[in-house]
Amino acid sequence: MQVYSNSALSAEIVDWPVHMRQALALARTVITAAPNPRVGCVIVKDRKLVGEGWHAAAGQAHAEVAALRQAGAAARAATAFVTLEPCAHTGRTGPCVEALLAAGIERVVLASIDPNPSVSGKGITVLEAAGVQVYHLKDFEQDAMDLNRGYFRRHQQGLPYVRLKLAMSLDGRTALANGDSKWITGPAARADGQLLRAHSCAIVTGIGTVLADDPALTVRSAELALSQSALQANALALSRQPLRVILDSGRRTPPTARILREQGSVVIFSTSSNTTDSSAYPGNVTLKALPGAGSGLALRSVLESLAADFECNEILVEAGAILSTAFIEAGLVDELLLYIAPKLLGKDGRALVEFTGLQTLADSIEFDIIDVAIVGEAGHGDIRVTLQPRTAAGA
Repeated sequence: MQVYSNSALSAEIVDWPVHMRQALALARTVITAAPNPRVGCVIVKDRKLVGEGWHAAAGQAHAEVAALRQAGAAARAATAFVTLEPCAHTGRTGPCVEALLAAGIERVVLASIDPNPSVSGKGITVLEAAGVQVYHLKDFEQDAMDLNRGYFRRHQQGLPYVRLKLAMSLDGRTALANGDSKWITGPAARADGQLLRAHSCAIVTGIGTVLADDPALTVRSAELALSQSALQANALALSRQPLRVILDSGRRTPPTARILREQGSVVIFSTSSNTTDSSAYPGNVTLKALPGAGSGLALRSVLESLAADFECNEILVEAGAILSTAFIEAGLVDELLLYIAPKLLGKDGRALVEFTGLQTLADSIEFDIIDVAIVGEAGHGDIRVTLQPRTAAGA
């Protein structure tokens, strides 16, 4: 495999970055293909686009196969631009390398190498052994990895990518003193939150939220701020609800809880294997015992189980102050989505987090601001701040 940077491309292949950007753009249209990665493919012959495709959902045709179908006979002696190394193993679908070889593809240009041990390097080996030229456009590697942060994290570190969503007033309150919190943010921010759920393999909450709010924690497609074409393109993915996860160390989840009665699977993590008879729960519920930590669960063990046992790439934590704080303090939050409503709730309102005992500013937990946006109509919307924990080197 030859590795190229954009600046080193010769005149006859100087348009390669254009085609790779298009392949990445196609992959970005996919809300989720979990547990698979989001992948796009563009097929070019004589500098003309002859086929393009993307992996719409698990079990569906991979991006390469979709693009080859569109290209037809024009794929022979063409170049395929793929955002991720083609697979060489049989899963729910056949190996993509075989489809590329059968179509007569002459050259494959990659943005990233697949981190999955079942794939990593094997697809490249098969292609090259068959005489196909393989190139790695190194300058697009980070873009391709960012597109599938959770997929790379799961296969490289055994953990999913963790997003924590919080909403607060200008004075840092999440609810009134009596617990009333519907709604702090406006409809546009709530629709944005629905899209976060749709992107996620699992939505995690705590028993406190289940008992206090009796939430459904489902994706409500009707509330997604997406075009009709985007909804149609992602129809299959949106027909499947993310896994709903309850952290319930004492297994106090009522069998009648709304979260258990909605479409889709639920897993209840606890520190006990026999507190409640599993037959009391609906058939879509899995009970799983894990090690405890203090008065709750070992959160890292929870994440490891979600990655290994449930193939979760990306998870969204929607919980109260106590569990949200626990995730932050454990250093397990990769991305914080903070929605700020332009209103004041007063000092007796409920706090965003439960940190105590800090003696100096140097003890504070710091974040880097990645993005700031107004969600909704300017002047009447909410502010969404995307943050990532600041590493020691960046402090």
